[in-house]
Amino acid sequence: MKIDSGNTAWMLVSTALVLLMTPGLAFFYGGMSRAKSVLNMMMMSFVSIAVVGMAWVVYGYSLTFSAAGGLSSFIGGLGDWGLVGLETAATADDGSGIPQLVFVAFQATFAIITVALISGAVADRVKFGAWVVFALVWVTLVYMPIAHWVWWSDGEENGKAGWLFDLGALDFAGGTVVHINAGVAALALVLVVGKRKGWPRDPMRPHNLPFVLLGAGLLWFGWFGFNAGSALSAGATAAVAFINTLVATCAAAFAWIVVEKLRHGSSTTLGIASGVVAGLVAITPACAFVTPLGALALGLVAGAVCAFAVSLKYKLGFDDSLDVVGVHMVGGIVGALLIGVLGTTAVNDAGADGLLAGGGIGLLGKQAAAVGATLAYSFIVTFVIAKVLDLVMGLRVSEEDEVAGIDSTAHAETAYDFGSVHAGVGASLPAPAKVAENTAKKVEAEA
Repeated sequence: MKIDSGNTAWMLVSTALVLLMTPGLAFFYGGMSRAKSVLNMMMMSFVSIAVVGMAWVVYGYSLTFSAAGGLSSFIGGLGDWGLVGLETAATADDGSGIPQLVFVAFQATFAIITVALISGAVADRVKFGAWVVFALVWVTLVYMPIAHWVWWSDGEENGKAGWLFDLGALDFAGGTVVHINAGVAALALVLVVGKRKGWPRDPMRPHNLPFVLLGAGLLWFGWFGFNAGSALSAGATAAVAFINTLVATCAAAFAWIVVEKLRHGSSTTLGIASGVVAGLVAITPACAFVTPLGALALGLVAGAVCAFAVSLKYKLGFDDSLDVVGVHMVGGIVGALLIGVLGTTAVNDAGADGLLAGGGIGLLGKQAAAVGATLAYSFIVTFVIAKVLDLVMGLRVSEEDEVAGIDSTAHAETAYDFGSVHAGVGASLPAPAKVAENTAKKVEAEA
């Protein structure tokens, strides 16, 4: 098939937008962390790019988007390891007219951010080296199989596909693959690692809310590539996904701060930023399968539900530091299930009709099966991975390092240097000391 330059340009831009989401996530999570661990939190996102990016090229794409004989319903093979031969493949097999390697790169960015999302649940207390190993093992044993179940198809003429794809479960851009997967994995990891020292007794407030808002803005910007880019072409489906990503996020952000106002008497910047992310999460699986009004309704539900869900950690006693479970797992479940209610073929023939479009309960049942399978597989395998790594190398930093801050103990750096003033006379003196010196001289002169 001849390369379509328009679609290729759109997908190159979309790939860059999705990659930008992970640095955006680093700012979002970094701002929500305490000052003594912000660099570690951001490093966990950036090292996910490095580790997953390499693994994806060597074997990840092959395990996710290739056939494996009799096991093809559950996992791919290694026929495309190292992308050997794909560099000369003219186009992807989906009819979009984009080069095969563009699709490879686009999907790599999805795997990267899914791993990075998990890190927010264990802020302040996980060994950096252990996180690197966890990221590699988890993306291999959990992300790749689930992505294969949901998204891989060998074409209508061959009749082979991942078992959830074959079932007819819909996930346009990653509600199950990315968000439910990362959210429930975060819960499993938290249960193994344990609570932060002092939680929930001690306040552990975000140290930099402007960082949080900056991160949320970058995530929203990149998410247009995430959702609309998943159309793999610059056409009507991308347009539907784009407008739905906008309106659902607006609705969720608004719903979150309304819930805050009613429950606590004030609407916060952390709340509206969290509402933005909740809306983005929930619309991800449904963005090309619902109308704009459906997306608005979905966003309102997701924003309100997630605003309540984040408080469950205090009632249930698990220390999900940055609300990965309450936003990503719960938001992903809301979005995936509401496809079964709000879905309509009026916007996309590749979708299906939900309850409100006269499609009956069948689609909702398929969505529930996909949600349940993702929750069960990801939780169990992640829990086993975390337990093994904890026994072999230890996941958690020492209590002394946790109290001192992982930035200084693990990375030999701090985000902020308040120790000196680097301008003017007496620059080597800390500012309070310089003031005291000047005051003493003034008192002495007057005497």
